[in-house]
Amino acid sequence: MNDHHIRQQLVNALSKRQAHQLFETVIENFPAAHYNTKPANVPYSFWHLLEHMRIAQADILEYIMNADYQYLNFPDDYWPAPDARADLAEWQRTIDLFLADRAALVEIVQDPARDLTAQIPHGEPGHTVLREILIVAAHNAYHIGEFGILRGTLGLW
Repeated sequence: MNDHHIRQQLVNALSKRQAHQLFETVIENFPAAHYNTKPANVPYSFWHLLEHMRIAQADILEYIMNADYQYLNFPDDYWPAPDARADLAEWQRTIDLFLADRAALVEIVQDPARDLTAQIPHGEPGHTVLREILIVAAHNAYHIGEFGILRGTLGLW
């Protein structure tokens, strides 16, 4: 097994353009007037979607790192309140925290001392860092694409 190659592919899945758009691309120059816009037939705003991604990613990072991890209630704890709104500072806070947590996950993947396939000591049976990284990468790719499509439907590119 080429451990370095596997680690690099996981880093790429988290932070590079693969078969999906980049987080940085879909948020670039996003108009502030639409942070809180809810596209037609969608129960959440653009900021809600970014905040959901941030919360979910932060939750998995916490799960990996914290032996005293406490499960969040699904789905309520994974989304901001339906009436929550973001201003420029909150929008930027969401982005900054998302990027910081993603960087922390990349650092975990790149740590050669960490066995990516070992059971997370405090985790559920079969839960490994590899599994958690794959979940984050898939979840992020799904919602990054969703964000880009919703942005396109409103002509916000």
